[in-house]
Amino acid sequence: MSSGNNGQVPEIPKNAITRSAKMAALPASYAGRTAWGFGKRLGGKPAEVVAAELQARTAEQMFKVLGELKGGAMKLGQAMSLYEAAMPEELAGPYRAALTKLQDAAPPLPAASIHKILADELGADWRSRFAEFDDTPAAAASIGQVHKAVWHDGRVVAVKAQYPGADKAFISDLNQMMRMGKMFASWIPGMDIKPLLEELRNRAIEELDYLRESRNQRAFAVAFEGDPEYVIPHVLAGAPHVLVSEWVDGTPLSAIIAHGTQEERDRAGELYERFLLSGPARAGLLHSDPHPGNFRITPEGKFCVLDFGAVAELPDGLPTAMGTLLRIALSGDAATVMQGLRDEGFVRPNVDVDPEQVLNYLDPFVEPARHETFHFNRGWMRGQFMRMNDMRSPDFTIGLKLNLPPSYALIHRVWLGSIAVLCQLDATVPMRAELEAWVPTFSDPAA
Repeated sequence: MSSGNNGQVPEIPKNAITRSAKMAALPASYAGRTAWGFGKRLGGKPAEVVAAELQARTAEQMFKVLGELKGGAMKLGQAMSLYEAAMPEELAGPYRAALTKLQDAAPPLPAASIHKILADELGADWRSRFAEFDDTPAAAASIGQVHKAVWHDGRVVAVKAQYPGADKAFISDLNQMMRMGKMFASWIPGMDIKPLLEELRNRAIEELDYLRESRNQRAFAVAFEGDPEYVIPHVLAGAPHVLVSEWVDGTPLSAIIAHGTQEERDRAGELYERFLLSGPARAGLLHSDPHPGNFRITPEGKFCVLDFGAVAELPDGLPTAMGTLLRIALSGDAATVMQGLRDEGFVRPNVDVDPEQVLNYLDPFVEPARHETFHFNRGWMRGQFMRMNDMRSPDFTIGLKLNLPPSYALIHRVWLGSIAVLCQLDATVPMRAELEAWVPTFSDPAA
């Protein structure tokens, strides 16, 4: 089956100069809108109204450019979309609408480009592998797009094809954004964008390797095979830039965030958190891209997981120190928590910091574990975010003194990102039971 797409949509801009020019235009546009806002205020318009209009215009323009560029630019937008729950409500609306678009969709490539990718990766006779192939993409994301097809044996499949030049564009984008960190940080005031950019750049090569992703997906599919609550699509074929796996219908998690009932939100939140925590124990792997576009709820109510490009290998499960430190933090023993953080490398030997202040700083990670069930919501997250990023608060200074060891980089990304998504879901989750089941030494020191 073909859509007859004649390729009127331009391909991903591959030229580094062209891509840099598009992104470099963003600060100028931002400055222009700021001047426009200043003029409005001089004209007597209330400052808060002008600010809201300015944020809306900025969000629309910035994410339009990111969506067109795809690559690392769009990947940054997707990563930042996790944290819109932390923004003040008067600013969150414009960003929420723009960011949500980046979680599931982007301008597609023309059919001719996709056909060439498939021929290069699967062979000139690639069509013989499919009974049907739909040229219209079912989804488009940061470095590739997905087409629905029918495999030669009749199974419905998802065909993910990486954009031509995505590798060079991805690295070029991230290098350019590292130089533009201050401007990007203005999207979410108070957010330290540099570590996010560095982490994205460090993982870029892994996420571009579809053969590695196919191995990750196969391992998860085997580990969760037959599970009554989860569906991991099996891989049928893999190549460096093409991945063919079983098609699974379902409602995107982003749709549940936008329109779900409270029962749907709570159930989705519970399954989402359980999957992320249980992956290291069941598969020896941690799914490390927690944004909502990677998850679905099937018509049967099962939790479907997609996109295994970002995965951390944890053959021994989550670090035992995580459970131990979390359990001790719940007891309020700040001195022991501090020593544990030093032992794990979160506090460097020459850094002097108050243990009680550190324990208070860790509250967003500790508080959900204090309760049998915890209600994640935007108000709670905004309060935590504002407290930790208020330059007048001791928490701000503590954040500058702490260190993130490389071995915990993806774990931290998942832990913080999952909190943000659960707050978007406004979900009540049985956190205590999930932590006891999947985090080593949390409930049993001898485990």
